Amino acid sequence: MTVFRISEAAELLGVSTDTVRRWVDAGRLPASRDEHGHRLIDGADLAGFVRAQAAEPDSGAEATSARNRLRGIVTAVVRDTVMAQVDIQAGPFRVVSLMSREAVDELGLEVGSVAVAVIKSTTVVVERAAPGGARGRTST
Repeated sequence: MTVFRISEAAELLGVSTDTVRRWVDAGRLPASRDEHGHRLIDGADLAGFVRAQAAEPDSGAEATSARNRLRGIVTAVVRDTVMAQVDIQAGPFRVVSLMSREAVDELGLEVGSVAVAVIKSTTVVVERAAPGGARGRTST
């Protein structure tokens, strides 16, 4: 069984450890204690919590088949005569989009504006986290 410490769960969720502790204290996220009194969150419980907390599409959003919607802040916009690069910081994730300059202008994207990166891909590469990162623990 994979279990996570509060700090590891917080890193995975992109929130503070205090936020995770509040969720546990409020009973929203189940946790147990190890022999040293540290709180541990079962990996299956964490996955269920994340699924339950998944943001619904913005109320103003059009119906879409894309399920990966990352809301964030625009941190950079680089324009040339035809194309533009837009960087969005969505929690712990940096999303970079290349689009037409016309689209950037029409959307009014500029550093500091809020945007939603909608990602629909036919290929997703999944890697297992290397030791040293938030990876959870396997207990027997």
